[in-house]
Amino acid sequence: MDHDSPSNGTGATTAEFRERFESLLPTIQREWPEVARHTLEATRGSFDTVVEVIARQTGSTSEGIKEQLLELVQVSGDQVHQLADSLRPLEEQLEALLDDLHHTLRPRIEKPVRERPLMALGIAAGVGLITGLLLASGRRSA
Repeated sequence: MDHDSPSNGTGATTAEFRERFESLLPTIQREWPEVARHTLEATRGSFDTVVEVIARQTGSTSEGIKEQLLELVQVSGDQVHQLADSLRPLEEQLEALLDDLHHTLRPRIEKPVRERPLMALGIAAGVGLITGLLLASGRRSA
């Protein structure tokens, strides 16, 4: 049965392992290449089962494997946080651009739509029809 508490002092838990299992699979396979991917996938991310499978197939101790796996979880978590931190300025820049676009473009679009709603509706329907025809013909030729 999985434990939900840290077991090596890194703060990484087996619950985090289960959450990140799919993304950790390639790293686990690099660390223990003798363990088949389908065997690891069959564990469904159960921490204790993964440890048991690796220990059985490699002859390594369960404690050593647990420590290595929890360290992998910690490292992957740190990398995710670093990536999120590096994307934050881009997110803020995108939000500013969208706000600017909203304030400049929206009034330019709303005025003609309010003045001629039927014409705007007809144009939108025509664009939708053309797009649908193009997508449908693209699927048939693929």
